[in-house]
Amino acid sequence: MTQDDGELDSLVRKRVRALRVAQGWSLEELAARAHISQSTLSRIENGQRRLALDQLVTLARALDTTLDQLVETAADDVISSPVIDGAHGSMRWPVKADPGMTVVRQRITEPPPESPARLRAHPGREWLVVLSGTAILLLGNRRYRIETNQAAEFPTMLPHAIGTAGGPCEIMGIFDRDARRGHQRAGERLPPGPEAGG
Repeated sequence: MTQDDGELDSLVRKRVRALRVAQGWSLEELAARAHISQSTLSRIENGQRRLALDQLVTLARALDTTLDQLVETAADDVISSPVIDGAHGSMRWPVKADPGMTVVRQRITEPPPESPARLRAHPGREWLVVLSGTAILLLGNRRYRIETNQAAEFPTMLPHAIGTAGGPCEIMGIFDRDARRGHQRAGERLPPGPEAGG
């Protein structure tokens, strides 16, 4: 066994235990779900029993995960830097695990539009949190006041717009691919996604 194999072995054992504990399950409960003995599971977690592929598959199912996720190793590219759009006061980070997702931090200084005709609807889904200040979200016929540290999530097929409730506010939003493209087509201040080279 190489050092890398030993590190992976240790990581998988720790992951099995951490997933079990996160579910609030005892050794006995996970063993029953995985149809293995409690002593076998204990020896697997403690490194006293060799990891067998068939047991890992069974444990992954019992833990409601996949074998790939159970044996996944840490990536080297954990940290990413933002793409900065100074003209629009925003930063964008792609989500490496899902290239269709984009995280955007944006400073908003304008109130939401007064005319309902300026609300936009498009395919997709958005999630945002107000980092500072107060934002106003117009969503369909409703008006939501979102204070610092509050979040909102909504399907973007509902006509929507966001603005500030007075002074500037900063938001962090997560846009799926469709939501990001919908905002770009509307000419709104959202940086381009990775497929646009931006």
